[in-house]
Amino acid sequence: METPFVFGKLAINQNFTNRSKERQQLIGNFNSLINTILISPRRWGKSSLVQIAANEAMAANNELHFCFLDVFSVRTEEEFYQQLAIEVLKASSSKMETLLTNASKFLGRFLPKLSFSPDPQNAISLSLDWKEVIKQPDDILNMAENLAIEKGWKFIVCIDEFQNISSFENPLAFQKKLRSQWQKHQHVAYCLYGSNRHMMMDVFTNSSMPFYKFGNLLFLEKIKQKDWIPFICHRFEETQKYIDETNAALIADLAECHPYYVQQLAQQSWLRTTNVCSEEIVRDAHEGIVAQLSLLFQSITDELTNSQINFLKALLAGTEQFSSKETLDEYRLGTSANVVKIKKMLESKEIIDIQGNNISLLDPMYKSWLKTYYFKN
Repeated sequence: METPFVFGKLAINQNFTNRSKERQQLIGNFNSLINTILISPRRWGKSSLVQIAANEAMAANNELHFCFLDVFSVRTEEEFYQQLAIEVLKASSSKMETLLTNASKFLGRFLPKLSFSPDPQNAISLSLDWKEVIKQPDDILNMAENLAIEKGWKFIVCIDEFQNISSFENPLAFQKKLRSQWQKHQHVAYCLYGSNRHMMMDVFTNSSMPFYKFGNLLFLEKIKQKDWIPFICHRFEETQKYIDETNAALIADLAECHPYYVQQLAQQSWLRTTNVCSEEIVRDAHEGIVAQLSLLFQSITDELTNSQINFLKALLAGTEQFSSKETLDEYRLGTSANVVKIKKMLESKEIIDIQGNNISLLDPMYKSWLKTYYFKN
């Protein structure tokens, strides 16, 4: 029997839960060609949300067309242009003859070399004359706009892990190139999303950066417990197993409503259930996940300094005034200035999340591991 819970890949159709407000907002932005910036921590379901909203938007409006680009593993400006060109071409038509025509028409002066594969997932391989591209990349940056004008489309370019462009050589100049062309587009909108909050915030909310106020800024929040409960109960019921609302709530609580971990914990609880899922089963599944990840968590912790580890200990103890003399002395945090550095480093490592005065650990299973194993003495 196929497991009714999905994690580690796109959650679509019956595997996706709630987020109706965010879906409608995205669909409205897509139809109105409003640029959207979507920010949330890693594994909160951004990619699934964008895909679901895109599917629903296309089903209701045949003028809308989408291309999806993930720049997580893209490390250079050249790779970015290549991947953008490939994805726009793939979105332009499902017919190879049309792809060839579009490639020649929109990229002809770069003399692209195209090869095709029977595998639909990797149908196109594109090689550009980099010397020509770097002189004038506008043809590629405007390709979606020109294609949309010719076909009478509304084109949405969705770029995942967009903050990675900050790691390119001379990222500021690159961002200026993108903004200078994309802001002129009237038939294309951009949905840019990423998981490194502080990097994304710097790109889009810093008034000195090219992408400042580029579009509608959305912060994705966790799915609430009250929305997880019926989803979990229903997915159990569909497979002739049963979990009551109390234990479905326990799954959401132990995972702190973190979408990835709620799905994983629900899956592990479901696998351990013959007929009826009990509290003992849920807690055993939770302990199993924490233990399974212990080597990873130990590796993460080993890379931290003593003061960073002491800060996490203070955080788990419920400390709020990290710069007070008592806290600095008790947890050996050094000076108030050092606390600021610790926070910044832990945030950049995506271990903690800072929103105003609220500081939290991003990974609920890492939090459990620290409490249960690392700081148990």
